[in-house]
Amino acid sequence: MSYLIGIDVGSSSVKASVLDAETGKCVGTAFAPKEEQIINSPQAGYAEQDPQMWYDNARIAVREAMTAARTTGEAIKAIGISYQMHGLVCVDKNQEVLRPAIIWCDSRAVSYGQAIFEAIGGDKCLSHLLNSPGNFTAMKLAWVKENEPALYAKIDKVMLPGDWLSMKLTGEAQTTASGLSEGIFWDFKNDQVCDFLLEQSGFSPDLIPNVVPTFSVQAKLTRAAADDFGLAAGTPVSYRAGDQPNNALSLNVLNPGEIAATAGTSGVVYGVTDQVKYDPLSRVNTFAHVNHTSEAPRLGILLCINGTGIFNSWMRRTIGVSSYEEMNTLAESAPIGAEGLVALPFGNGAERVLCNQNLGASFSGLDFNRHSKAHLCRALQEGIVFSFQYGIELMKPLGLDISKIRAGKANMFLSDLFCQTLSGVSGAGIDLYETDGSLGAARGAGFGAGIYASLPEAFASLRKVGDVSPEAGDAYQSAYAAWKKALEQKLS
Repeated sequence: MSYLIGIDVGSSSVKASVLDAETGKCVGTAFAPKEEQIINSPQAGYAEQDPQMWYDNARIAVREAMTAARTTGEAIKAIGISYQMHGLVCVDKNQEVLRPAIIWCDSRAVSYGQAIFEAIGGDKCLSHLLNSPGNFTAMKLAWVKENEPALYAKIDKVMLPGDWLSMKLTGEAQTTASGLSEGIFWDFKNDQVCDFLLEQSGFSPDLIPNVVPTFSVQAKLTRAAADDFGLAAGTPVSYRAGDQPNNALSLNVLNPGEIAATAGTSGVVYGVTDQVKYDPLSRVNTFAHVNHTSEAPRLGILLCINGTGIFNSWMRRTIGVSSYEEMNTLAESAPIGAEGLVALPFGNGAERVLCNQNLGASFSGLDFNRHSKAHLCRALQEGIVFSFQYGIELMKPLGLDISKIRAGKANMFLSDLFCQTLSGVSGAGIDLYETDGSLGAARGAGFGAGIYASLPEAFASLRKVGDVSPEAGDAYQSAYAAWKKALEQKLS
């Protein structure tokens, strides 16, 4: 038997899945830890994690997934890695981590991004990088350079979270063009690392690891890592991608016009285009998709809402509800629009869709005589969906006609109400699939290792498990208008 393993490094947990390469079926899956991973916030707006925690949890998840699959390391033919985007890991010449990773929802670098944007010039930034440097990985490095100069002087390589995990597994420091684009290091016009960004920021080009193809035998497991994970030394790591391009891959979203959505800790709508376009305010972002080449452009336009699943989990804890299923049932008992209760879900750091403002989450219109837990739960789900719709309206001028959305039946897409609200307000049908990021990474690894001859072959067994058609459009549009008005009042 030939099996593939996908490892999905999230901010909440690390998940691993074992895929039967021949049948395309998941035969074992596990995640660690059983409670959420720690995110440290030493100051307001900061968000950091210890990379070693990712490695330790990946080791636990892989071993448990293999036990569930009743297989051994020798049967695993390739490894794929999906990872939380936009993080910064700094290592020295001995590949030792120098400081905690600054992760995606950390807001400290916003002012650095604005300063570089103005110094380089907006037209040049947007035409080459397709984004403002914003609060992305490159600007997190700029913060380290200015605020921790002694530590900065020790840096040998800077990496994204998945690059670091691959390095720990293989001993090879590497990255990809797709990864560099999400860190705002990639020059799309010249198809290379962006030299003018490095020069303006004072970064040595030597800090950037070797660039390898997204789908390829990138490096092989060391004996030490193989022993840790219960795998065979020499097993190839043959795919890596940020979680949102990888989520699109896992849904077989690879061609222009195809749309993926996810609602985990953060919420994302991600559409593929072959047009080199960008939002002039970088409220939605354009990155190299997993199958992008300069000859056949495949660009992912990404809308990210930081405060999605994390808002849902906060609510569950705060109102003392025992499960998300109970929250969903409560929400369904309240009417569309939650009788005037409006929730803004922007409580997890600076939001790109709001021009990097950190607005905070809030409820408005709360009436103590009418509103209950049910209304809070309904307003929360509607607030998250309406924030998606707000971003979808920004994506349409970039060439994305959103008539069909693909999503994995997981996280908030387990809620019928969430799906119906998104379909109703956007007017798009939703197709639900039995997949997740770890399974997408496993399929990607199979193609990268040559086990599958093509991506269509890798996804031939992808199984659709449900669909949702738009309904009650006027009621959702009315509720959305009230939500949008509340947002605009807050922004003003």
